[in-house]
Amino acid sequence: MCKILISGYYGFGNAGDEALLSAILQALLELEPQADITVISGNPVETMNTHKVKAIGRFDMWKIYQAVYSCDMLISGGGSLLQDVTSTRSLYYYLSIISLANMLGKRVMIYAQGIGPLRKSLARTTVGRVLNQVSMITVRDYASKEELISLGLHNVPITVTADAVLGMHPVDTTSGREILAAYGVDFDRPIVGVSVRAWKDCTEYQTILAEALDKIQIAKDAQIVFIPMQHREDTIEAEAIAKRMTVTSTVLADSYTTTELLSLSSCADVMIGVRLHALVFSALMETPCLGISYDPKILNFLHMIGEDPIGDLHTLEVEPIVARTVEALDRKTFTETVLENIHELRRTALENARIAIGMLHDK
Repeated sequence: MCKILISGYYGFGNAGDEALLSAILQALLELEPQADITVISGNPVETMNTHKVKAIGRFDMWKIYQAVYSCDMLISGGGSLLQDVTSTRSLYYYLSIISLANMLGKRVMIYAQGIGPLRKSLARTTVGRVLNQVSMITVRDYASKEELISLGLHNVPITVTADAVLGMHPVDTTSGREILAAYGVDFDRPIVGVSVRAWKDCTEYQTILAEALDKIQIAKDAQIVFIPMQHREDTIEAEAIAKRMTVTSTVLADSYTTTELLSLSSCADVMIGVRLHALVFSALMETPCLGISYDPKILNFLHMIGEDPIGDLHTLEVEPIVARTVEALDRKTFTETVLENIHELRRTALENARIAIGMLHDK
């Protein structure tokens, strides 16, 4: 029985990261059902209960050392773990676990990560030095591979795959419809899902987005439904925007599972997203999605599926949001080209697990 240790930003209630963990576990266990998997988590009990795997505390260093020592492979990923924009401390935390595994001679796979931004010289040097010693790297976009090459990586294979969540099985609309029905949503009218997040001191966009959503509601008799990817942070941000609107909107105020969020994405006719995984969920469920960029990862994902953002969080304008949303509501689906790109990315996303299991069996 192979022993796999997974490191990432898990156990903190972030829907995108929990979906990543679900996707990684689903893909690995379908290929290797007897795998013994342990996850490093900010909330081990919740991770064990939710994902039905072993879990150890994020700062229980003795247990982490024991887990690394006894594992056959460390998987670091997915998501944007290796960047220094939100936190330098977390960057070095993840690098320390990778370095320990390198030191102990373990197989290490960087799994479907988005690399960067890395702005500080020391961070760039350290990431390059540590990752040059791992066994395999897969990244979710071409920009991440280019960033790794710029860091001087030359000792390790780098493969561009896709966000691991795209490899998940789609779900039906049952749980999403139940949630929306409880909030009084009318399924005979168009539903515009909106996923927002607070970003540093950026608040001016709230007024612009509120005005755009007002116009969309009036133009299409649409219902505006704010869907939180991270409870309760995203709900607070959504409430701030809803207060600026002149028409009625719905703010979902609870915490939702990955399955429920996928189902909600399927219930929407179009999704406007600041959160990356709101866009990824929508792509998986083939719901047209319109991204507002605040980080290169948004641009990178949209370009991978063949779309452009409807604006940047810092320079957002009303009319492009309205025009693109109305167009998507009228079209009711992605363009044929974008759908083809999504289907290809879904196939590619499963390569991450195939590469990982292949490494385990390659003695």
